[in-house]
Amino acid sequence: MLFDTLKIRSCSSVYSPREDSRILADAVEEHATGKVLDMGTGTGILGIIAAKVGCDTTFVDNDVKSIQCARQNAEANGVDGKFIVSDLFKDVKGRFNTIIFNPPYLPSGSVPRAQPLAALEGGRGGREVIDRFLSEYKGYVSRNHEVLMVESSLSDYARDIARLNATVVKKAHYFFEDLVVLMFK
Repeated sequence: MLFDTLKIRSCSSVYSPREDSRILADAVEEHATGKVLDMGTGTGILGIIAAKVGCDTTFVDNDVKSIQCARQNAEANGVDGKFIVSDLFKDVKGRFNTIIFNPPYLPSGSVPRAQPLAALEGGRGGREVIDRFLSEYKGYVSRNHEVLMVESSLSDYARDIARLNATVVKKAHYFFEDLVVLMFK
C-alpha cells in the first residue's frame, strides 16, 4: 500500500491525512486511471498516489497553503503534476478520467475548534460542498470516467448511493461514524 510508503509533510493549517484519506487512498491505488483530478488535495497524498500508479495528475484546492504543501510533497516523492488554486471547478479546465474527492463532510458545529474547519465542515448536514460538487462534476469528466469520493454516515451517504447509482468500494467504521468510498460513473 503506497499510503504508508510516501514522504508526506504536514503543513500548518492544511488537513493532514487521516482515516478518510487512508480508505480513499486504497481506492485510488486500485481504481484511478488516466487523467486524474485530485479535488481538495490538501497535502496532495491522494494525487501523489494516483501519479505513482501512472496517472497524469492535477492537484486542486481552494487554499493557497494547501497547494504549496501538495507541491512540496509531490516534489519530495518524485511526482510531477499541475497545481491549481480553485474553488471547486471554477478555475479548472479540461476533462478527466478519474476525479478524487475527499470533501468536507461533517455537519457544521460538530468539529472541535483545534481542527482546520474548512477541510472538515461541509455546512448544514455536512452536504453543502458535496452537493455543489455533484452539481458541477459532469462538465469535467471524460466519456469513460469514474469519481472516487469519501462520505460519512453523518452526511447521509446512502442518499448518494441511490441517486448516483454509486458502488461502495471501501467501508470502515471509525469512532462515531461509518466512512465509505463511493465510486460512480
